[in-house]
Amino acid sequence: MEKVKPVRAMLRVLDVLQVLNSRNGVSVTDVANAIDLPRTTAYRVLETLCSAGYAVRDTTDDRYRLTVLVRCLSDGFDDESWVAEVAQPIITQLGQTLIWPVSFSTNQGNSMLVRHTTDKNSPLALERYNAGVRLPLLNSATGRTYLAFSPSAQRAALLDIALGSDGEMEGAGRQRDLIDKVLSHIRKAGYAINIRQYRGESTAAVPVFSDGELLGCVGMRFMEKAVPEAMFRAKYLPALQGAAAEIGASYGEWRDGSQPSLDDDKPTRRWDWTLERRVSH
Repeated sequence: MEKVKPVRAMLRVLDVLQVLNSRNGVSVTDVANAIDLPRTTAYRVLETLCSAGYAVRDTTDDRYRLTVLVRCLSDGFDDESWVAEVAQPIITQLGQTLIWPVSFSTNQGNSMLVRHTTDKNSPLALERYNAGVRLPLLNSATGRTYLAFSPSAQRAALLDIALGSDGEMEGAGRQRDLIDKVLSHIRKAGYAINIRQYRGESTAAVPVFSDGELLGCVGMRFMEKAVPEAMFRAKYLPALQGAAAEIGASYGEWRDGSQPSLDDDKPTRRWDWTLERRVSH
């Protein structure tokens, strides 16, 4: 059989996709350097991917990122595509209301993966993180919340993984009984809070459930001096829990294939952040 000469342009596109997939945002220069392409060629490939819907250029930092559409290129696509459709709009609304940066994270082995964050739009964010950041299970409020509310068998397996990783909970913190006490306290409180001593920044998180299934966590970062824990519980915790409940309910509808009603005579549900209660409009 005659050997077919590969299409160079297609090979370049695949190379660019691999670079995009390996990093959380790339510039034209990053791509050009990574696969030894002229900047003009790298730019054209990136813009072509944007035109096709497989990538998007963030106007805030001029970096390109893959969209959820690229996952359709793999067989059996289903890897939490719901996050963009269900969780992202709710987290965005929550961030606009609370001003402090908020996020939604899901579990990835011995870490929590931030799927969406409002850091870029929050004037109160000390550091601005992008989606894709990984948080340690044992040393983050989000990770501890997920562990605390995981089914016991899953929690035991995750702890085995986390305690086997380097750099987490050194010394007494590695003792399983101490960890169990911490997680038990989080379950009773309904949330976890973690303070970074050198910055005075606190992180809090609440679990997200849908029909008993733990989906992930809603988190919020804030300055300890501006928002002591008592104020967080009274002012911000209900909103985080409301957003978590809304994500869980919306995920159930999304999973079952339900669509919002277009009939004006039928009310649609949403969370009223001001009243901090579930209402119908």
